[in-house]
Amino acid sequence: MHLIAYLKTGPTAQHTGGWRHPESTLDDILDASRYEHIARVLEAAKFDGCFFADLFGLYDIHDGSYDAYVRGGGQISFLDPTVVLPVMAAATRHLGVGATLSTSFHSAYHLARWLASLDVMSKGRVAWNVVTSATDLEARNAGLDELPPRELRYDRADEVLEACFALWNGWEEGAFVLDKTAGVFADPTKVHYANYHGRWIKTRGPLSIPRSPQGHPVIMQAGSSDRGREFAARWAEVIFTIQRGPEEMREFYQDIKTRMQARGRAPSECNILPNISVVLGETESIARERAAYLDSLISPELNRATTSSGLGADITKLKEGVTLASLQGNQGMKGSEDVLKQTMKAKGLSFAEVAVQRGRGGELVGTASMVADRLQEIFETGVCDGFVLSPVNFPGMFEQFCRSVVPELQRRGLFRTDYTGLTLRENLRS
Repeated sequence: MHLIAYLKTGPTAQHTGGWRHPESTLDDILDASRYEHIARVLEAAKFDGCFFADLFGLYDIHDGSYDAYVRGGGQISFLDPTVVLPVMAAATRHLGVGATLSTSFHSAYHLARWLASLDVMSKGRVAWNVVTSATDLEARNAGLDELPPRELRYDRADEVLEACFALWNGWEEGAFVLDKTAGVFADPTKVHYANYHGRWIKTRGPLSIPRSPQGHPVIMQAGSSDRGREFAARWAEVIFTIQRGPEEMREFYQDIKTRMQARGRAPSECNILPNISVVLGETESIARERAAYLDSLISPELNRATTSSGLGADITKLKEGVTLASLQGNQGMKGSEDVLKQTMKAKGLSFAEVAVQRGRGGELVGTASMVADRLQEIFETGVCDGFVLSPVNFPGMFEQFCRSVVPELQRRGLFRTDYTGLTLRENLRS
């Protein structure tokens, strides 16, 4: 199986109370040492890589304010991940590092240049988590009044990817000659214009950044809508998905792989990795006590704010006669809405109850052996290619998982004991 870590340059990932745990570190959020440390921990455990979830702004959808997020320590990016990634790459040799960047707000040339530079410097270990963005607040930070409709955002994203690939492919392998005697630094016949012209995107090129060892960054994606799945089937090499249970995972997995085949892509070209979190203990009872303690740290108000952010709608305005769709407009992440509906159906809870309990009881809880059992069961049923691991508390959960669960998975022959590839793409396909 493949393992990728979900990270934030802030106090909180998806468990809204995790930052309040006594073992969570907070004073190093703005320090390079925090990110160097977690990179080394993940590489020692042979993780494929890690990526930073990101937002082009600060959530203020809930009750029209960022109060709940700032006071409650929500999923905030206090640093631009593209600045953190080089620090992590320099501290490691094999670990893949990924950034979330939106196709809705950046030009194709800027994206291709940023990512190619990182990929070259890391010797082929960069991933791009491609998003089209899901909130009007991000659009306003980019000088727009609101987001375009989801369909148009993905149409633009297709063009951005086409343009980026044209730019990345503008440098052939072996372009550098470095012949001091002949006075030839590089071969201009191996550098080409992109000359890309689409409906929204135009770029001439050529890119000034040479080809990286893996050719171009690994493409990640997380779209769950029908249009998002089509985009993923065309481009994605890794899909980060949030599903409530194995049946939902199976439906998603089979749908994506079928769409890939219809596009002429081999299913093995893309790893589908559902999100998981774990709470570990020396015994099951200790693990359950720890999980209960973590849940006691959750702020119901921050949970509601997080639900509002994921849905792209202020849930404080939901009342009789007002629909969620009317509040969303063009905003919202389909995956968040799907999981909410799945939980309501499975547990018989109301919308308000799920909004408050978000993240509560969603972890795999038990000893290292019990968690490995569950991961093996899910993996071997063929509903995924591995997992994205999201921390409940940082860095403790990753340290515990890498110290206890990874060796158990390795003992069972389910996870690598060493890296076999030189680039992130090679390790993802091994």
